[in-house]
Amino acid sequence: MMNNTYVTKPAEVVPSWYVVDAEGQTLGRMASEIAKILRGKHKPIYSPSVDCGDFVIVINAEKIHVTGRRLDQKMYYRHSGYMGGLTEISLRNQLKLHPNRVIESAVRGMLPRNALGRKMIKKLKVYAGNSHPHSAQQPVSLEL
Repeated sequence: MMNNTYVTKPAEVVPSWYVVDAEGQTLGRMASEIAKILRGKHKPIYSPSVDCGDFVIVINAEKIHVTGRRLDQKMYYRHSGYMGGLTEISLRNQLKLHPNRVIESAVRGMLPRNALGRKMIKKLKVYAGNSHPHSAQQPVSLEL
């Protein structure tokens, strides 16, 4: 008699909502834990080809912690599409102007680079302050 392998179907996945307070958290360590939750690797029904992940809300994005001289040495790049349109900005300035982009960029780098990864990153909601508009989903506080 042979055992059958269980395969998760997308209809069986019930996503839940989590809130992560980024205050005092180290950027990379927090991002890897968030990526794990977005992928669904914390669940026993995890399947690499199915989006089993949960929604994650990150608050206090501007209060993250980074080690070493990363605030001045780490650079973020974007290009306008025009000649000479490359813009670079340091982590210190990015945290002042767009703190949500710092966490989104760190988590995006830890997700798969395919259609499934693009679907997963949409379940990440990042806010600079300590309030968010998702209280109707009754998110559960998550300690990392």
